[in-house]
Amino acid sequence: MLAGLGAGGAERVVSLIAAALVRGGNEVTVVSFDRPADPVFHAFPAGVPLVRLGLPPGSAPGPLLVVRRAAALRGTLGELRPDVVVSFLTKINVVALLASLGRRHRLIVSERNNPRAQPANRGWGMMLRALLPRADAIVMQTRASLSLLDARARRRARVIANPMAVPLRERRPGQTIVGVGRLDRQKGFDLLIDAFARLAPAHSDWKLVIWGEGPERAALEAHVASLGLGQRATLPGNSAAPGGWLDQAEVFALSSRYEGMPNVLGEAMAAGVPAAAFACAFGPDEMIAHGETGLLAPAGDVAALAAALETLVADAALRERIGAAAKAASARYAPAAITAEWRALINSLLGARASVGESQPERRGPAAEPLDRLVGIAPGEAAVAQHG
Repeated sequence: MLAGLGAGGAERVVSLIAAALVRGGNEVTVVSFDRPADPVFHAFPAGVPLVRLGLPPGSAPGPLLVVRRAAALRGTLGELRPDVVVSFLTKINVVALLASLGRRHRLIVSERNNPRAQPANRGWGMMLRALLPRADAIVMQTRASLSLLDARARRRARVIANPMAVPLRERRPGQTIVGVGRLDRQKGFDLLIDAFARLAPAHSDWKLVIWGEGPERAALEAHVASLGLGQRATLPGNSAAPGGWLDQAEVFALSSRYEGMPNVLGEAMAAGVPAAAFACAFGPDEMIAHGETGLLAPAGDVAALAAALETLVADAALRERIGAAAKAASARYAPAAITAEWRALINSLLGARASVGESQPERRGPAAEPLDRLVGIAPGEAAVAQHG
């Protein structure tokens, strides 16, 4: 279950999980709260219904929207009759927990960000903590994020990282530092622009490109102008296709103030693009071995991020070495391995005793009992799998 089917990281993860379940012989339905006419950025397998409930943010005042979403989702779940529901992100997790009251399906909630660091989400976080005891399982993305849970919730929690995959494309990197994400305060692109401004005078042939859209576009463009960076720092919007930004990335920069587990950092590493990142909570310090598979800077320290970027910009051999090491290290996040963990969790809730690897040549008797019906809920959708 998701909020929508746009270009976000959670949407990408749901598309990968849905594809893995379909390959395992299950029917999958994805449910989201966006409008039916809204674009779908990530590809879903043929035959996967997308149920779009038409209740995006702003379609009703906050508390009323929660009630409407919970009621609509409850009705949809009544029609689908899933065995397992999987929800993603704080607000959607709350809606899923409310909609599941009194239902017989199993519920997995998955936190994809750092709600403790999101001021607007404090109330949501309180509701989630109150409702979490009703979840059958809790999925976090990093070991450090387990600290968000109380002792009771932690006993039902497990860590499943994001799957990292990149499109097979020919890269033609130039002398370009790339940042990617929603243009909002969380992603810290104001700090990245400041960092680039520090190294720009000594490296006049390098430029900064920030991909994404969001509410801070005008402020960021004004910030670029105020620093006199001109066309050396640009914001071209969303890339035309998932991972399209990788084509031009010689160095990747992650400037987030906080994260869950940044998909774009994983994509850069999987593509062999050397990265410099703030060691924010959560994710980068578990994904990057400093000096080996990337460079880390203390969270929010613009001077340190600028120094890390300049280290990479100034040394092509270092970029090559770190990029190769990052690509090798990212194998632990291969989609086949991560989606197998999701399938194992789902089957464990259903009482299945079978091995649920990504490929399973044959099923023998009750020990290989398949999934029946599964619903997954992410930041804009819900996915339901039914054995076929």
